[in-house]
Amino acid sequence: MLKTATFAVMHFSIAFAVAYLLTGSVMIGGLVAIVEPAVNTVGYFFHEKLWRRLEQRKSAPALLTTA
Repeated sequence: MLKTATFAVMHFSIAFAVAYLLTGSVMIGGLVAIVEPAVNTVGYFFHEKLWRRLEQRKSAPALLTTA
């Protein structure tokens, strides 16, 4: 859990720093630091679902031929 928390802090910090450096705005930097990781988390969820489905399709023919 500590590793996850420290990664989250790093992610928020990087998102804030990049947005702040690009815009010069603390408000926009803060908004991006909150929104970007949240959107990224949702994207990761769907990425994992798709990846799992592709792995199942890849292994399904092998299961049929060995039965």
